[in-house]
Amino acid sequence: MLITPDPATPAGAAIIDLATLMDDLQARTGEWPGADTADILSGWLGRFSFAAPATLTAQPAGRAWVLRRWDRLCEEVTLWSDEASALASLAQHVRSRWDTVAGTDDVPHRPPVDDRTAVDAYYGPVEDRCDEDYTLCAYDVLRHENELRPLRLSDSQACAEANSAAVFHPMHGPDDEGLPCIEIAGVLVLAYLDADTRAVQVSVHLDSTDEQLLQADGTVPVRVDVADATVFTHPPVPPAPTGWRALLGRLARRATRPSGGERRQGG
Repeated sequence: MLITPDPATPAGAAIIDLATLMDDLQARTGEWPGADTADILSGWLGRFSFAAPATLTAQPAGRAWVLRRWDRLCEEVTLWSDEASALASLAQHVRSRWDTVAGTDDVPHRPPVDDRTAVDAYYGPVEDRCDEDYTLCAYDVLRHENELRPLRLSDSQACAEANSAAVFHPMHGPDDEGLPCIEIAGVLVLAYLDADTRAVQVSVHLDSTDEQLLQADGTVPVRVDVADATVFTHPPVPPAPTGWRALLGRLARRATRPSGGERRQGG
């Protein structure tokens, strides 16, 4: 299949220019002399950049907790989404081996209910640990911020790419002053349990929305659904006409509808 260059794009315009230069060379010499062709191609290729892409920007996409546990017989590394879950897993392990330390060095005969207390009692002071120990560290999960196609709400592929690049920002423990949040195209959606209002709170923040999603008046189209009901739209959906407006609408639709005789004739 032949490809037609698009003169509206820089690459398409450059290809058309090259074709024109080669046609002129053919008209002057009746052929494509090697030296002249090389000069033309050298100047033409100079219009392009073949440099490697710039360094991509790494953006935090969450946090992971890495638990490394080892003893004289084995070593295990596991990945967890939060510190409490990693600690609970480690506490489960030490409780399964509690009989090996119970009653020694002030270790209680029964494992404590609190996970942190159980882990600290089992392993003891750091300086006294020999062949059995653990580390639990948090690391940011990074992703490269790829340049997406121009973002338009009417472009299903662009929306799909933006959706796939959404980032979840979790709380880093109960003492974290932040709130769990999803970020997509600069829009921040917070969903959390609120003890003050005794409700599931959902908040949408639009201050950092991608400029490509802004309407002419600077606002962002938003629709909020709860289950099967739409509870908010912006811009608002016009109410259905009532009264004489609704009557005029029905009459107009009836006037443009084919009559029964016409339908039979067409059949």
